[in-house]
Amino acid sequence: MHRLLRTFTALTALAAIGLTAGCSSGSGSGADSARSAGADASGPSTARAKRAPHSFWVDPDSPAARQVAEWERQGRTQDAEALRRIAEQPVAVWPAGDDPAHDITEATRGAAKEGRTAVLVAYNIPHRDCGQHSAGGASSADSYRSWVDAFADAIGSAPALVVLEPDAVPHIVDGCTPAEYHADRYQLLSEAIQRLKRQPKVKVYLDAGNPGWITEAHKLSEPLLQAGIAQADGFSLNVSNFQSDEVTKAYGRTLSATVGDKHFVMDTSRNGRGPLAGGRRDAWCNPPGRGLGTPPTDRTGDPLLDAVLWIKRPGDSDGPCRGGPAAGQWWPDYALGLARNAKKKEA
Repeated sequence: MHRLLRTFTALTALAAIGLTAGCSSGSGSGADSARSAGADASGPSTARAKRAPHSFWVDPDSPAARQVAEWERQGRTQDAEALRRIAEQPVAVWPAGDDPAHDITEATRGAAKEGRTAVLVAYNIPHRDCGQHSAGGASSADSYRSWVDAFADAIGSAPALVVLEPDAVPHIVDGCTPAEYHADRYQLLSEAIQRLKRQPKVKVYLDAGNPGWITEAHKLSEPLLQAGIAQADGFSLNVSNFQSDEVTKAYGRTLSATVGDKHFVMDTSRNGRGPLAGGRRDAWCNPPGRGLGTPPTDRTGDPLLDAVLWIKRPGDSDGPCRGGPAAGQWWPDYALGLARNAKKKEA
């Protein structure tokens, strides 16, 4: 994001919202990388899941869960125990590729068995991430419409929370997305909201960046309205970024007041130590010394904040910076650092 966070590919759970490790917002996750980390692993126990302070599904076969199992086999018991702080939490699924159905079906079926909700990220808008680390997306407006249709069909009647297109609106506001694409993007986002809301148990949150990116919240108001926020359940904040809980909540309240008092969700997957000090230019991409933030919950005690989520998969790279792999690829060493630096208590 301008530049603060995002990466891509797919993941599952939650979550996770950028945002995504690419699009200078750093969000990203991926089904490809999600299945590349190794052997089987069991997820949290049924008893533990029943006590969870949220209604979201935890993927028992996530990269973190697989890494825990691998490290246990190798005798790295302390590292495995630390990484359970990620493996035992719900994290958003980022369906990858031209056909999102497989990842979505897997998540919604798993969630249905436990009476929980799948958290999904729709991240395939044309001209995604302004050609940066998470560049890509649908090749045309029509292919995007078909992709969203397949995304919605795969959800069916299952309960799901969808974070829609991390960075897409903020990249219009900061000028990164060329002006000739703005009208189409607004139209596609509005249509996507309407299509997803045809599913009976879906909540949609249109992404609105983070407080360290578009620092004046009112600059997002008209763009969000043009993109159809009125038909959505609300907006998402801090996807793949590191802004603190309190800063993000305050920003969310300010922005809400300008878009019809819409509710919001926020990504706390890596904000336990706040943003990296210093310049913002590279602060979004695999910043060192960060930690896990407040665990996911839909019991926020805040009338405007619908949920605290882990939208960005902790441990997925933001891109090939600071020694990281490609955006959205699982990076166990970075994941371990986040776990060891985890926030000690919830906000």
